[in-house]
Amino acid sequence: MVKGANVGLAALSEDVGSVMVSLGWSSPTGEGDADVSVLLLTADGKVRSDADFYFYNNPVAADGSVQLLGKTPTSDGNEDRITFDLTAIPADVEQVVVAASRYNGGRFGDLDDVRVTLADGSGEGLLRFSIEDAGAVGALLFGELYRRAGDWKFRAIGQGYESGLAGLAQDYGVDVDDDAEEAEAAEESGAAVAEDVPPEEIPAEAAAEPVATEAGPEAATEVEVQAVGTAVPLAAVPAPSPVPVVEQIVTESVEAPAKSVPRPRTAKKKVTLPKVAKKSLAENDSWRAARLFPVSALKSDRDRETRATSVLLSVMAQVPEFGRRLTAGFGAPAGRMEMFTEVSLPNGDSPRRPDGVIRVERAGKLWTALVETKTNGNALKPDQVQAYTEIAARRGYEAVITLSNDVELDGSPLVDVKTDGRRKHKVALRHLSWADVAHQAQMLIRHEGVGNAAHAWLLQELLHYLQHENSGCHGFQNMGPAWVPVRNGIDDETLCQGDRRAVEVVESWERLVRQVCLRLGGELGQKVLPVQRAKRGTDPRVRRAALADQLCLAGRLDSELRIEGTPGILALSADLRTGKLRTSIEIAVPEQGYPLTWAKRLIRQLSDAPADLHVETLLDGHVGGPRGTLERLRPEPGDILPKNNAEITGFRLSLFRSMGNTRGSAESGFIRSVDEAVDRFHDHVVVHLDRPGSTRR
Repeated sequence: MVKGANVGLAALSEDVGSVMVSLGWSSPTGEGDADVSVLLLTADGKVRSDADFYFYNNPVAADGSVQLLGKTPTSDGNEDRITFDLTAIPADVEQVVVAASRYNGGRFGDLDDVRVTLADGSGEGLLRFSIEDAGAVGALLFGELYRRAGDWKFRAIGQGYESGLAGLAQDYGVDVDDDAEEAEAAEESGAAVAEDVPPEEIPAEAAAEPVATEAGPEAATEVEVQAVGTAVPLAAVPAPSPVPVVEQIVTESVEAPAKSVPRPRTAKKKVTLPKVAKKSLAENDSWRAARLFPVSALKSDRDRETRATSVLLSVMAQVPEFGRRLTAGFGAPAGRMEMFTEVSLPNGDSPRRPDGVIRVERAGKLWTALVETKTNGNALKPDQVQAYTEIAARRGYEAVITLSNDVELDGSPLVDVKTDGRRKHKVALRHLSWADVAHQAQMLIRHEGVGNAAHAWLLQELLHYLQHENSGCHGFQNMGPAWVPVRNGIDDETLCQGDRRAVEVVESWERLVRQVCLRLGGELGQKVLPVQRAKRGTDPRVRRAALADQLCLAGRLDSELRIEGTPGILALSADLRTGKLRTSIEIAVPEQGYPLTWAKRLIRQLSDAPADLHVETLLDGHVGGPRGTLERLRPEPGDILPKNNAEITGFRLSLFRSMGNTRGSAESGFIRSVDEAVDRFHDHVVVHLDRPGSTRR
């Protein structure tokens, strides 16, 4: 779409009762961000009350019509997503404005690829609007949904406010209370401030029930209101008099509510964990801090499963950002969420007791999912999952969610469930790994932030629980029963192509790599994804069979990871014949300059890298050139250059280490050695390289 254009949603899809609007952008520095907001407007272009302004402190409408989902990783960065139930939006709301605002003095003109997309209820993308000329504005109107002749349409706006979120909100009738003189006058007089409103137009309910300001006796301090993250100091506010101070009342064409909602506070930023923990007050290291979710009493698998389910579901219910982030992946709507454990469901003579139940209410409709949990590496039982699927179908539930240490792969489900084609009601089978749960918790509390400090603390306690050795929620931990026979077959050269055990090892390897991506991405706050080469085909089963044949021939497992903001792809190779793990990255040479300058600059960047780092020159035609360890090249960077003046295309940096000889994640395990190899290479090599597009002098 182009600026000013509009389109009817019904002409694009039949499934537009609910839609998802996604706002996205990218930053050259990797640090640019903004907060989304939504305003519900009546026919006169104003909100009915401050409750019609949705932002990070007010993310969910009580009727389920609006739900701010927060940031979601995408293939090219992050997007802020909002779901709208258009059937639940009140009849007197004619427009729904979608906007975003920057903070700390940021401007949208500093961001790249500013865009808005809209998808229908099935997730099918319907439209995209790219804003090319955002300019020096702190708040930006991306677009609006509006009614015409009973149908909903979308208009591309792309206009901004230099005054930031405060200016935008005030234009639409939201009281942000950033006028110091007006606030002081109201405080001194103890009377309502009614601007341009005749007394007879003030609703009786509002006049009869004045609403006191939020400031209490302890609030005799400097008050700040922040628009787009920029603090606007107000005069010191004295302690209030006994006469209640009434907030500004602006009467519109609809009746004002009897009780006001807390006014929007744009100053409150999202809470993230501090980078440095506070110093403990304990006398010595033997003292242990009290934990919300203790793990010392966990003695059996059943105890672990019961505790883990209850811990996870309770945090999902109490931290909306976290709960919605997980349930959205299951196909759940946005709405009021409740979790249950120890539920008994009728099933003939023997009632079934799922580990948990998730229920979401939106617009008077219920979405329900049964939860089956496994911990400590225990596998899901097909007959158990099958029984829950049949119960869910009979009771009209929407999904069965399995939760375990295993990572599910495309084309290779953890449990095969038979469905009765005669049933009209279909039940979705979804899987979530404990590594997924930990990843989402890390992204919120360490990088993206949550609504308040209590939510951040709850997520931190959840993360501590998941990572404790007694919880059994450590993620993928075992390469499977085929691992040792395959390694032995490679050693004595008896492993043949077509051996099913080789495919099982390839699947375990893929699960491990996906878990490495989740763990590393959560720690870095960046997108980390496994790379799937197109030449290997799109059918996952065919691709894994080809990789299994390669394993039989070469005795090697290979994978690639794309880490957002790095100059190349991190390659990971496990050579089962030599017992060595290799982590490497290829970086291209600059378009201009001289080879010796490139070599010297590279060695300078790697001044803190391990001395045993291998550096190899890549020549035109994919030919390997001179190579050597960093220890040898530091005094003479020119030794890495070819003697025949061949054209250099790049450099390959590699680290080697021995890999574990057991299939698990114990001290001598293969999984632990892979984690340590990736961490060492990233922390000591990759982070020192120039970011894409950077220009160091």
